[in-house]
Amino acid sequence: MNWSVIFEADTLALYAEGLVVTLQLTLISLAVGAVLALLFALALVSRSALVRVPVSAFTYFMRGTPLLIQVYLIYYGFAQLEWVQARWDTVWPWTHFKEPFFCALLSFSLNTAAYTAEMLAGAIRETNKGEVEAARAMGMSDWQLMRRIVLPSAIRRMLPAYGNEVVMMLHSSSLASTVPALLDLTGAASRVYSDFYLPFEAYLFAAAIYLCITFSLLGANRLLERRYLGYLAPRKA
Repeated sequence: MNWSVIFEADTLALYAEGLVVTLQLTLISLAVGAVLALLFALALVSRSALVRVPVSAFTYFMRGTPLLIQVYLIYYGFAQLEWVQARWDTVWPWTHFKEPFFCALLSFSLNTAAYTAEMLAGAIRETNKGEVEAARAMGMSDWQLMRRIVLPSAIRRMLPAYGNEVVMMLHSSSLASTVPALLDLTGAASRVYSDFYLPFEAYLFAAAIYLCITFSLLGANRLLERRYLGYLAPRKA
């Protein structure tokens, strides 16, 4: 083992650059995915088949295919179409498809949106009927019922499952290393490996960084669970 190379200034700077890209991809995709997931979840519980069926087909496809394939479909497929490339420099939003970061971000956002939407839709369907009946007895409209009662309750109850999705999104961001010209944390480890032929040191150091981020995310999720799900915890005698 030759750890001295890993802790050289240039190598640490390379890992730092990759870490920034990894955090950007993870956090932005989770934020964008959360907004899309809310809209998709409302569509999934809609009474209208015209709204529900297309979104259901989308989430089925995104959850049924590997994320790596989705990255390839967007970066090597859709972004390379002549029709899209002809508008790379002039027409928004096609101007973004020439950027590797955007292609990876789009695929990650759509993927996490599909999983989160299904979790939220399931939590909405499992809302206590007594809460719904009490809200209707107070004269709330469907929109007021959803905004004031159902959604807040569903979002709180899906926190434990969503914590797992956040961690999975962090780990899945390592697939960004498959996109050329995009250096994430895993890509930084691969470059160190190729430059110095230190596979164990390069990837173990990256794994340690991923582990630290994972523990931080899990800790933050635990705090949220205690804050918003404390009423569900068994009371001490």
